[in-house]
Amino acid sequence: MMTRTFLLVLLLGSSFVFQASAQSRDHLTQQEVDLVKEAQVLDKRIDVFIKAAERRLMVINGSAAGNAKLLKKDSERWGELPTGSRAELVTDIARILDEAITNIDDVSSRDERNPLIPKSLRKLAQAVNTLMGQLKPLSVEAKSDAEIASFEMLNEDAQSILEAANRLPAEVDKKAKKNEKK
Repeated sequence: MMTRTFLLVLLLGSSFVFQASAQSRDHLTQQEVDLVKEAQVLDKRIDVFIKAAERRLMVINGSAAGNAKLLKKDSERWGELPTGSRAELVTDIARILDEAITNIDDVSSRDERNPLIPKSLRKLAQAVNTLMGQLKPLSVEAKSDAEIASFEMLNEDAQSILEAANRLPAEVDKKAKKNEKK
């Protein structure tokens, strides 16, 4: 119940931010949208959102050239890398995180005991830590209002995800639990 309530508050808070900054730019490519639709299980869908965010980070960091082999392998399934200004790509990442939050919340509203909820939230939080570790230094360099706003939006979503994940009960090691029963 606490996870569901917290996720609802999280969702409502981030929805207002995105409504205030309504944009016509799609935050996912058509191939990514198709992959989201194909991924019917929550944790697999969260994997798609994480990969989509990582692809934008790759463009922002300029690391696409170093990952040419991976890009070639992924291009058939994922399509070309997204394009846009740094502000647009950071906003895309924030909107992707918001959509991931919405998906977790939707599952929680239907079945708050679903074991994929904490698993997906932990996975998303781990990805957010990695993303923010790479984007935080760039946020200091932000100069335009659009870029500053995009980093603020991203930071709000990231903090919300991390706070929600920190409220989850500790993971129980299944092997340790079996050994205790013996």
